[in-house]
Amino acid sequence: MPDAMQSEMVYEGRRISVEVLSPATGDDATRREVVRHPGAVAIVPVTDAGAIVLIRNHRVAVDRTLWELPAGTLEPGEPPEVAATRELEEETGYRPTRVRRLAGFYASPGFLDERITLFVADGLVHVGQRLEPGERIEPVSVSLAETLAMIDDGRIEDGKTIAGILLFDRARRVTPP
Repeated sequence: MPDAMQSEMVYEGRRISVEVLSPATGDDATRREVVRHPGAVAIVPVTDAGAIVLIRNHRVAVDRTLWELPAGTLEPGEPPEVAATRELEEETGYRPTRVRRLAGFYASPGFLDERITLFVADGLVHVGQRLEPGERIEPVSVSLAETLAMIDDGRIEDGKTIAGILLFDRARRVTPP
């Protein structure tokens, strides 16, 4: 069982906060900085033709444009299913007629408490993108076979996207639509 921890909030931002946890014993060797995050959703949007709608998203943290699944942060008190529909529409311009939970996982639990809930969305109806200020997102429909090849050859580098596509492909093989 872990030692009792003392907590000090050292940063509070718009989407994240940083907390320093130290054992009550004062042992600085086990002091940890933890990024607190409200949670997120990621969506595998599947077109009627069976393609996956990926996005090209510029990420400031790595100064690169990455291939990703649509995703976003939960608003306070927002159910993940609602966030999935909202984010899918904002980023891709598609509203789903069906959203179902596929999995949940921690993004990087060594320093971050963000839990991502992964959904599959289908019955997509195009309603137009609603990007937030500063977002540069381009939706692109890609066949599942090509999406898997993009993981294999390194074009897809985003962890949630790799996990999401592989989990979707596995679920599809186990339980065909």
